[in-house]
Amino acid sequence: MKIIVPPLKDEDINELKAGDEVLIRGVIYGARDAAHKKMAAGRQSGCDWPVDLQGQVIYYVGPCPAPPGRVIGSAGPTTSGRMDAYTPIMLEAGLKGMIGKGQRGPAVIEAMVKYKAVYFAAIGGAGAFIAQTIKKVETVAYQELGPEALIKMEVYDFPCIVAIDIYGNSLYKT
Repeated sequence: MKIIVPPLKDEDINELKAGDEVLIRGVIYGARDAAHKKMAAGRQSGCDWPVDLQGQVIYYVGPCPAPPGRVIGSAGPTTSGRMDAYTPIMLEAGLKGMIGKGQRGPAVIEAMVKYKAVYFAAIGGAGAFIAQTIKKVETVAYQELGPEALIKMEVYDFPCIVAIDIYGNSLYKT
């Protein structure tokens, strides 16, 4: 089991291989397709990103409302392919990690290799368990999107598996 702490640098992910089990500690961001669409549209219009993407990790999640006494409700991964249209521009801006479920398209994998980024798989159906690793949540942009807003999360021992490494090796192919 490897422990990584964002923001990530190349040396943090150079040794990760498809199939490695990882625990993430620190800050990650959460966003689904609606937030990705707004971020990409804003960037293409000349606006800055709502957060500095350099070295960051984005979790493709639309969490459930927090029950009493909790910071977040169930927080399972969503299908990553829905973010594929927006991912290469984000990788170019310095994004180093993505967490979701399912395969990624060829253009995303090519951009991951070019910009040295890694794709982590989280276990679908384990949203209640994953939520226990999320210690703090703050909406940072697009509050009007509700559960699809861009959120900042502090996590401790967030479990995932390297699905595609920076060399393009993929668990989905092996």
